Amino acid sequence: MQIHDVDLKLLRIFVAIVESGGLSAAESRLNIGRSTISAHLSDLEIRLGLTLCKRGRSGFEITEPGRITYQASLELLRQCEAFAATVASSKNELTGRVTIATIDNLVNDPRCGISKAIAALRDKSDSIQFEINVCEAREVETSVISGRSMVGLGVSRHPIRGLNYYPLQNEVNYLYCSSEHPLFDCDDNAREALLKEAEIVSSHYQRDKETRNDGLNYQNTATAYHDQGIAHMVLSGRFIGYLPEHYANQWVEKGQLKAILPERYHYEIPVMLITLKNAVSTPLIKELISELKRCHANL
Repeated sequence: MQIHDVDLKLLRIFVAIVESGGLSAAESRLNIGRSTISAHLSDLEIRLGLTLCKRGRSGFEITEPGRITYQASLELLRQCEAFAATVASSKNELTGRVTIATIDNLVNDPRCGISKAIAALRDKSDSIQFEINVCEAREVETSVISGRSMVGLGVSRHPIRGLNYYPLQNEVNYLYCSSEHPLFDCDDNAREALLKEAEIVSSHYQRDKETRNDGLNYQNTATAYHDQGIAHMVLSGRFIGYLPEHYANQWVEKGQLKAILPERYHYEIPVMLITLKNAVSTPLIKELISELKRCHANL
């Protein structure tokens, strides 16, 4: 089949559906309604003569032809981006799509320079399109190494071959309890006993739990994958958990959260700028990396 602009649009929508895990989940990413997404998906299936996924009461499930189409779509869209980048590079122009993968809640950190880097790039060229994907920590690296994102901002305890890691800042995490938890107003004599009994939120997002050896009660009755999930658990008053200081401050200032023995229960995670080692170095990629480094250094 011949590929037209409308096909590329439909393929991008299909990729977003697959990566979001369904039509409803893709609404916020695509900023269009579920009925419109469904209509676009049906148009693509008719165009290809394939059933790409099953959707209905049983949930969303990609078919085998859908998996093949998804992989082929990624490759085609990467080639389109590479073509546009190569042409722009020959003209030494700043044009194309900037794709950034980042861990959640960095926007709460006043030292984060993503927004300032975006502003600087926009001031240099109005021919740049921007896309930011908020991911789990491990997905940031996957997004960069697969080519879905130009760069990533995240944490890594086990660097992946083929990626470069440039330290931007350290994120300090403290152990918090809510005002509803017995630890919030306990005296020094009772604190140690309460700490041994308190359940801590086990987090897959925090990838360095094994390095802390804090002796706390990880019973896995509460698990979260993002800071927001941890915050929900801690604010319930039934659990304690580690949160980045910059994120927890909004509740600390309201008297809803308190750091528990911060001199003992804390750890730092280096936030890294993650790039692909052998990526084609276009003017846009060079400028993006340069601005991210500059804006973080100045904050």
